[in-house]
Amino acid sequence: MLSLSSLKPKQGSTKNRKRVGRGNASGHGTYATRGLKGQNSRSGVSGLKRLGMKPMLLNIPKKRGFTSLAPKAIAVNVFALSKVYKDNEVVSRATLIKKGLIDDSKQPIKILGQGTLTIKGLQFEKVGVSQSAREQIEKLGGKIQ
Repeated sequence: MLSLSSLKPKQGSTKNRKRVGRGNASGHGTYATRGLKGQNSRSGVSGLKRLGMKPMLLNIPKKRGFTSLAPKAIAVNVFALSKVYKDNEVVSRATLIKKGLIDDSKQPIKILGQGTLTIKGLQFEKVGVSQSAREQIEKLGGKIQ
């Protein structure tokens, strides 16, 4: 019958603790695994040598450089707009999600000028536009609000 008193740990899951300073026959006699001289070889040495905030700060890994808290904008190139939009349509967060160019997230959107824009009269609402994209849009009669 199974009872708490009959439970034993699984084979190999436990190790016997190291018994130091119990004579040379134990393999840990003479210096009792402490080495020859020095502060840690003596009795009465506390393991709490470094207390306080500074040692804790020194142990934390440091990340170099600067990381902005502002969210990164989702980039949409003008050649992608040319594939999906038609003349005189409105480009906004809602239409970009509907057409599948971006996912439904709260990040800002920026239109970039990579590729060539072939659609005339696009109207941009509440999206950022790079300088090169702005030139292409305005050349084809588009409006940026």
